[in-house]
Amino acid sequence: MKLIAILASAAFVLPALGQNTRRAEVFPGKDISAQISKLEETSRSSGSGGATLGDYKSHSVGLSVRRATGNAEVHAHFDDIFFVTGGTATLISGGTVVDAQTGADGETRGSRIQDGTSQKIARDDVVHIPAGTPHQLIISPGATFSAVVVKVKE
Repeated sequence: MKLIAILASAAFVLPALGQNTRRAEVFPGKDISAQISKLEETSRSSGSGGATLGDYKSHSVGLSVRRATGNAEVHAHFDDIFFVTGGTATLISGGTVVDAQTGADGETRGSRIQDGTSQKIARDDVVHIPAGTPHQLIISPGATFSAVVVKVKE
């Protein structure tokens, strides 16, 4: 009799477990602003800071703050999409990564980009950088750049 009760319970519980439990996630603007302010403070010594808002199978959503120019980089397996929330930067893309070192994860980093294309980016701009594209953000001395960054996996 206990076995029948267990099987009957399983017949109701298992389909519920298989249901799609997806839900929309909202990251309120005031929370984003507060997190960016904190990152601006912590990035004073290191030159950059970041936080992950959500990490999903196909993509991740995060915040990035830069006070200094970062390395040149090439992402082998994901696109970058920036929603610029503050400041300005010069985006250099294309060309060749100088002093390139590729890690086990397929990510390449280097000191700079040679023969790339420069574009100014500023608040409210949206930037798409396809996987495999060399890119680097140049930050002017004393400036702060911030963005919501979506990394879309291949």
